[in-house]
Amino acid sequence: MNEYFKKIFRFAIPYKKYAYLNIFFNILYALLSALSFVALIPMMTVLFNANKKITEKPVYTGLLEAKDYLEQYMSYFITMYSNEYGAQNTLMVMAGLIISLFLLKNLFNYWAMYFITFLRNGVLKDIRNAMYKKSLELPLSFFSEKRKGDIISRITSDVLEIQHSFLSILEVLVREPLTIVFTIIAMFMISVELTLFVFLFVPISGVIISKVGKSLKKSSQKASEEQGYFLSIIEESLSGLKVVKSFNSEKTFNNRFQDSTQSFYELNNKILNRQNLSSPLSEFLGIVTIAVLLVYGGHLVLGERTLTSAAFIAYIGMAYNILTPAKAMSKASYSLKRGNAAAERVLHVLEETNPIVSKENAIAKTSFDTDIQMQNISFKYEDEYVLKDFTLTIPKGKSVALVGQSGSGKSTIANLLTRFWDINEGTIKIDNEDIRDLKLDNLRGMIGLVTQDSILFNDSIKNNLKLGKEDATDEEIVEALKVANAYEFVKDLPKGIETNIGDSGSKLSGGQRQRLSIARAVLKNPPIMILDEATSALDTESEKLVQVALENMMKNRTSVVIAHRLSTIQNADLIVVMQKGHIVEQGTHDELIHLNGTYAKLVSLQSFE
Repeated sequence: MNEYFKKIFRFAIPYKKYAYLNIFFNILYALLSALSFVALIPMMTVLFNANKKITEKPVYTGLLEAKDYLEQYMSYFITMYSNEYGAQNTLMVMAGLIISLFLLKNLFNYWAMYFITFLRNGVLKDIRNAMYKKSLELPLSFFSEKRKGDIISRITSDVLEIQHSFLSILEVLVREPLTIVFTIIAMFMISVELTLFVFLFVPISGVIISKVGKSLKKSSQKASEEQGYFLSIIEESLSGLKVVKSFNSEKTFNNRFQDSTQSFYELNNKILNRQNLSSPLSEFLGIVTIAVLLVYGGHLVLGERTLTSAAFIAYIGMAYNILTPAKAMSKASYSLKRGNAAAERVLHVLEETNPIVSKENAIAKTSFDTDIQMQNISFKYEDEYVLKDFTLTIPKGKSVALVGQSGSGKSTIANLLTRFWDINEGTIKIDNEDIRDLKLDNLRGMIGLVTQDSILFNDSIKNNLKLGKEDATDEEIVEALKVANAYEFVKDLPKGIETNIGDSGSKLSGGQRQRLSIARAVLKNPPIMILDEATSALDTESEKLVQVALENMMKNRTSVVIAHRLSTIQNADLIVVMQKGHIVEQGTHDELIHLNGTYAKLVSLQSFE
């Protein structure tokens, strides 16, 4: 088997009991598939009145004579039963026997598909969960090279293609070959000449013996809704990955996603098992119809004698029994090629190495005591350095503002402090400990992040804020909203903190969304706060409300403020002016104005605007 199948197959190991049950019932199906058509022979014998009259019960003499013994015993039974009950009653018994065999055959077929459904959907669920978990763990640098829509496609359609292609091979490997083998053995035992004729005639004709009728379609509305829900979780969590990571909420989102896929898994099992019933049921009803027609035809032959015999009728079923699995095996080879492409895309994500992880003996640091030191750090996203030999110390309790033109490296500082990316050269230390030596959860636990985009999720205000503190009480949430100057509008909402704010907070204004982002960071109560252009997208009125909220939040905290509007950072303890990854000026607002340099020019330009 190819390498992709082997790698995907490990996801099937937890469901191996379903695979064994599937194989068991497939073997029974293949055996009954041959026997059910063989059973047509005695029926045809009665129908055409062609049996040898044997009145003495034959004696079994050994395996080598088994075929002759079965033929003689069949003739003996038909002779004795017909003499006692009549030929037409004997025909009815034979028809009942055939119906029973076909019923068992299709029951085994249904049970085989029933158990494989749990394996297929279980593997589907587990691969999706693994893909989503991996997507949350991978660094932001991975998603700067990949489109989120492409990742979503891999988690949904590619994983589904694996289910349809690779896992269908399990049926082809067992059921179809055995069905063909058992059928051919039975045909050769009955008649070598007629079997050879069938092998020459059937492939040329290419006649489709039967078609599945109307399938038993059941409503899949709930499953579709659940699928839409977990797709929205994927899209939202990938869009807001900075917030998810900075609040250490990977586990929360992962649990939410797995709960949804578990529900989808259970719904899918019910729907597919009902759909799987359509094929065996259609075939069973079809053979019942044929049996009824044969009973009536038998009446015409034995009673009215208006029909001629047709010895090849039993072989119609045999030919059908070979054609169907042969086509399935042919389709499987094409399906495997599609599955290879899908598996390659899925495994590319699952096997992607994550360079930003906690070291084996990482330090579990939970407090911030002295300062943050960035010593001669250099960093590049691709080829050109965004920061070069950058050095800055941020003492505890101080507010430091980073200003400069777009592309000067301000937001990069925030990304490096939170280890969304790792520096190429130099060190970043907190309390003289390199952040790469700290546990990632602990590092991000000490940092609160408020971004320009005010990333919120399609949930209640309460659940959005609890990303910062999962066990927060309603009183703590209200207090955080008051600090963020947000409670004034939240208390007037229909359901208060239980109000759903819509997709990305679409039911709220930009200022309201930003104040909720601030409240979320306040509730987390971290010692270090990073504000990445938190007011740049707001109008003047909203900016004033948010600015008051920011000032409330930054009290007694170490703050790194990345600012576009210079009016918002005039009270900072230190203003660092950046240009092309270097510090060109630093000082207080008044000191920099007196310098009449780059900062003074930026202030005058904004004042002019």
